[in-house]
Amino acid sequence: EVQLVESGGELVQTGGSLRLSCAASGFTFDDYSIGWFRQAPGKEREGVSCISSTDGSLYWIDSVKGRFTISSDNAKNTVYLQMNSLTPEDTAVYYCAADRYCSDRHYFFEFWGQGTQVTVSS
Repeated sequence: EVQLVESGGELVQTGGSLRLSCAASGFTFDDYSIGWFRQAPGKEREGVSCISSTDGSLYWIDSVKGRFTISSDNAKNTVYLQMNSLTPEDTAVYYCAADRYCSDRHYFFEFWGQGTQVTVSS
C-alpha cells in the first residue's frame, strides 16, 4: 500500500522557518518523483516544488524561489521542504504527492498524503 505522510507544519511568525517532511512507503522511492503542493482557503491547489532523479529540483512559484529548498534522503525514503523567511502568503495546507514525473499540475499525481497545515502569523 502506497503511503505518504507529511509532518512539520505548525504556526510560525512572519520571517520564521519550517521544515516539512514527506515519508514515503509502498513503492520504489527512487523510481518516483515527489512533489509539494499547497492549498490556501478558497484557492486552487498549486504546485510548489518537485524533486526526482531525472529532473532534479524544480520550483514553480516565483515567490518561493530562494526561500524554499526541496531535498531528498533516499535512505529514509523521505523528501523535505525547507521553508525560510515565511510570510502570511505562505499559509496553506501543504501536501506531498508522488508520481513518475514532476509536474506543477496536481491532477497528474496519483498518490497523495493527508496534508500538513502551515500557518504564518503577521
